[in-house]
Amino acid sequence: MIIIITQLLVIFLILPVSYGAEYTLTVNQSLSGDQTIISEGERFELGFFKPGQSSKYYIGIWYKKESTSTYRYVVWVANRETPISNRYKSNLKIIGGNLVLLNESKTQIWSTNLNTNATSPASLVLLDEGNLVLRYGSSLSPPVWQSFDHPTDTFLPGSKFGYNRRTNTTQVLTSWRSWEDPGMGLYSLEFDHTEKQYVLKWNNSVQYWTSGPWNDEHKAFPQMTLDGMYYLSRIDNENESYFTFSSYPGIKSSLWIDVSGMIKLETSPGSELSWSQPREQCQVYPRCDVFGVCNSESWPSCKCLTAFTPTSKRNWILNDYSGGCMRKTELNCSVKEKKVEFILSYALVEHLSFLENETLAMDESACRRSCLDDCTCDAFSFIFKTCQLWRNTLVFVADDPNRKTFLFNIKVASKDLVSPMTNIRGKKNKSNLGVVVGSVVGVIFVLGLILFIFRMKEKIFVGKTTMMGSLMVFVYRDLQIATKNFSDRLGNGGFGSVFKGVLHDSSIVAVKRLESISQGDKEFRSEISTIGNIQHVNLVHLCGFCAEGDRKLLVYEYMPNGSLHSNLFHQKQDNVLNWNVRYQIAIGTAKGLVYLHEKCRDCIIHCDIKPENILLDANFCPKIADFGLAKLVGRDFSKVLTTMRGTRGYLAPEWLSGVPVTAKVDVFSYGMMLFELVHGKRNAELSEDMCFTFFPSLAANIVISGGDILSLLDTRLNREANVEEVTRICKVAYWCIQDDEDSRPSMSQVEQILEGVSDVKMPPIPQSFQFLADDSEDFLFFDELPSTGLTSADIKSHC
Repeated sequence: MIIIITQLLVIFLILPVSYGAEYTLTVNQSLSGDQTIISEGERFELGFFKPGQSSKYYIGIWYKKESTSTYRYVVWVANRETPISNRYKSNLKIIGGNLVLLNESKTQIWSTNLNTNATSPASLVLLDEGNLVLRYGSSLSPPVWQSFDHPTDTFLPGSKFGYNRRTNTTQVLTSWRSWEDPGMGLYSLEFDHTEKQYVLKWNNSVQYWTSGPWNDEHKAFPQMTLDGMYYLSRIDNENESYFTFSSYPGIKSSLWIDVSGMIKLETSPGSELSWSQPREQCQVYPRCDVFGVCNSESWPSCKCLTAFTPTSKRNWILNDYSGGCMRKTELNCSVKEKKVEFILSYALVEHLSFLENETLAMDESACRRSCLDDCTCDAFSFIFKTCQLWRNTLVFVADDPNRKTFLFNIKVASKDLVSPMTNIRGKKNKSNLGVVVGSVVGVIFVLGLILFIFRMKEKIFVGKTTMMGSLMVFVYRDLQIATKNFSDRLGNGGFGSVFKGVLHDSSIVAVKRLESISQGDKEFRSEISTIGNIQHVNLVHLCGFCAEGDRKLLVYEYMPNGSLHSNLFHQKQDNVLNWNVRYQIAIGTAKGLVYLHEKCRDCIIHCDIKPENILLDANFCPKIADFGLAKLVGRDFSKVLTTMRGTRGYLAPEWLSGVPVTAKVDVFSYGMMLFELVHGKRNAELSEDMCFTFFPSLAANIVISGGDILSLLDTRLNREANVEEVTRICKVAYWCIQDDEDSRPSMSQVEQILEGVSDVKMPPIPQSFQFLADDSEDFLFFDELPSTGLTSADIKSHC
């Protein structure tokens, strides 16, 4: 009996606090620590939260049962600009008729700021619509203050968003500063009551999108697709003018302004968007910030100007482009003219008023010279025969021809230019063209002769390269020369070796020389043509191929950061993939597999998902390699095992039973790879005393019991990771490696869970792992341990 009472007491102490039957906070109560107020229908929750990996705490409202570390689940924040460090010593309470927040020093840092002499007791209630209401007197009294009147970045169903003519105030939604900082960001949505339209603004000054004027009650946002899930209303009278909406019962919906500057409508937090504006991310001003170039058709959409680099590479990896780009080499007064060049950039005209400039009467050549001689000059422009020198120049680049632009010549260090005379659009700088031509004329004949002799000697016939659809058909001799006779090996794959190559146009590629491919040229070309048409941001792009008899090669885009294997399984303390990058790699790989399994015309089963086949581009975006190649060797089990020798730890049990495989074999392999993303080591290892350890078996007890999940983390990360994300990945991994393929989730379900759209329950531990933990006589997935040559019997006898 004592034990039961003790357990109940412990449960009571760790559960969130909900004050009173009416879910209220009264003058005699306060909120601190892990205490929360929950709305009556348990839809919303109020309390202290910490966004992402921030160390600061805020008072906010979020969707109950959702993660407050994911900023999209938080719908309102009180102390946006004044976070606290210790939530246990801080209090939210009612003082003098106002709701106030006191920090750890008992200093008031936020308040409802009501001027009142109320004699009735005040009370606070969180309604099931997500509205926080302060009342005086009974529960039937009208609100004296409500959070719906003071939105942050989110507009919920039932709230009003518009203009109050009585108080002459306009409601504004302002984006978070970043995913981990709910402070006032640079983007805002507000109602322009004079034009009766909604507008998006940057820095409260530059207007980059409008909804268009209201026409009827269903056109507050004319482009919005309703799909029968929303009902929009427009109210316009002598007192107020606003828009409100309601959603279909049971749907969690919200209209919010993202940190990227887009206004979005979701059916539920983190789900597929029902509607968003502007239609293209590059239409947001300024999408890539200073010195950044935006391209909606590429990924990532932002790149830096030539000779510039991201101000924060970590933020850019996470698709946060705030801060833009900076010069690779900072300029100062000691820089000599011969070490400085100019690149052309197109700046937005509306931004010019923010820049400091000096207008001079001189020609373009003298203008250029003046900027070179002036160490404080960052750029010069020469438009309409007018010279302007620009200082403190932070240029917002424009690639949109419909935007008004201004041509800049930006000063950069010559050493940071691949070709000092080439600007961002590949045009030659006219002011230096004469010098270039004069220098080249004297040697062009000699260079041409040398090049001709060299090509004749090596028998390079570039003209033989043809096209088949979107793929280039290469001549074997050309690829042999490009790879220096296949001397620069990048790695060995399941279907052959991969070599680095440089084509005649200086582009770098990865050339895979296929082995054990018995298909004829016609059948091979047909299969490769199908693979070449499969394109996705998380799949390695196939550029072309070569098929000359037994010589069959594939030419892929080059991945500068190598494979996940090379980045994960090394002992160096530097260049360790941080947790955020690892989590994005897990999501990106899942998206690539979803595309292969569900969005291609025919389902493509990869059959060899492992870290070696996950490649990383310059921004550490994961791309799956070798997809579709299983068709080249067929489904014969012996051939597949031969090509996968040394990686059997990723094979699903059905491979061993000989039954026809499905897409669930990729799910199994993906799950095994998730464990390695967490642990930073191979799942199967031999310790120094030659005893076998299998990480998924060792981790099972901690995951099931809810133990210290960060103890499973790669020790090089020093426990710096999001606990909820690590827990989520481990749970997903165990679901993926279930013995019964029907028990494994689809990759689309995995993607939704990792992105926080769907919840994940506690998985059962596969029975095969229990055999491993019980020290059975056989290892299910290994008849010899990869990279050792030792059999399971050898290891058993030793241990």
